[in-house]
Amino acid sequence: MSGTIVPLRPLTLVEEGDEVLVGDPDTGTFVTMPAVGGVVISALLRGATAEEAGAEAEAFAGEPVDMPSFMATLTELGFVADRTGGERQAVRTAPIQMRRWMAGVSQRVARPFFGPAAWTVYAALALFCLAVFIVSPSLFPSPEQDAFLLDDIGLSALLLMPFVMAATALHECGHWLAARAIGVRSRFGVDRRMMLLVFETDLTQVWTVPRRQRYGPLLGGMAMDVTVLSLLLGARLLSQEGLWSPPPLVDGTFAVWVFVTLGGLLWQCMIFLRTDLYAVLVNALGCRDLWRVKTLLLRRAFGRLTPEQAQELAGAAPADLRAGRWFRWLWLAGFIGVLAWFVFFVVPVAVTVLRWAAGGLLLGPFSLRFWYSLLCTALLLGPEALAIFLAAKEYARRARVRALLGRRARLG
Repeated sequence: MSGTIVPLRPLTLVEEGDEVLVGDPDTGTFVTMPAVGGVVISALLRGATAEEAGAEAEAFAGEPVDMPSFMATLTELGFVADRTGGERQAVRTAPIQMRRWMAGVSQRVARPFFGPAAWTVYAALALFCLAVFIVSPSLFPSPEQDAFLLDDIGLSALLLMPFVMAATALHECGHWLAARAIGVRSRFGVDRRMMLLVFETDLTQVWTVPRRQRYGPLLGGMAMDVTVLSLLLGARLLSQEGLWSPPPLVDGTFAVWVFVTLGGLLWQCMIFLRTDLYAVLVNALGCRDLWRVKTLLLRRAFGRLTPEQAQELAGAAPADLRAGRWFRWLWLAGFIGVLAWFVFFVVPVAVTVLRWAAGGLLLGPFSLRFWYSLLCTALLLGPEALAIFLAAKEYARRARVRALLGRRARLG
């Protein structure tokens, strides 16, 4: 290893207390290692040889460093540059996801929308929305009425999906713009939470910046939701007070949009799922893999922890263990919250559409109403069907892995 130049990929290093967070922004791979590892990587990035980097690390740690082993670890992580010049793909974090990171808007343009003054405005708008619901409870959405823009239930169901897509797109653009405000890139994808289909923005690259700068991108989607919701509620409040008389179709459009936006905003408040506020919690507590530790702690509590999992749990980060002790129970109780959200925002709409669709389907396939009803029902329930498919695919993959490991254990 003496005199050897080790070409590393363009890595980032962020100090995290007594450790350093090392990552490859292009692939989205980030790991935490002792500070001495950061000393070695910093030296190698400057062009130092492995011998020189080892000498710096020894001076820092006060004892020799096993450089060959550390170099092997860097190679295994993919942090050593490919001498063939091949391009490495970003690690996939969702079943359906863009392959490349997206920049677009410049940092200079996006920064004013997510500075201290802007966040003060977003907080004031959130309080305004809360005040409107308290002062005028009638403006709180009623799914049986506000989800349907027209008297035609089928056509209203068709129109509901564009509203959902538009609200989702605005939310994810909020994440993207907030990420651009601190100079990092992101990418869009499709995943599921339990049995619900969700769209998400991969903000892995926020790990390239200090912890205090990560809150903007994590909360950018909710900031966008609050802004849209406040504008809609303001318009509806003016109409209710007689200060503005919009056409019924316009007021109905605002009502649908309030219903959709509020549903998405409340969903993000469920920290027991991998939502925006969960990401904020993990960042604030300094956790590394709280979701996995929560699962392991639950398995231990119910006597289902394997020896391999017990070893994994023993090596978990202290912050994850501290948070996991209470977060696991919050996650279990969260099923009630998800059920309540589902019953209020989804069930009334689905039941109304299914009742309407049943009348058309009973007419048989030779009726135009039959196909119209089938189309509307498929569009409404399609996302949930896709989420169930993704869940079944994931469970099948896990079953194959367990079967393979079991077969290897028997062969051994």
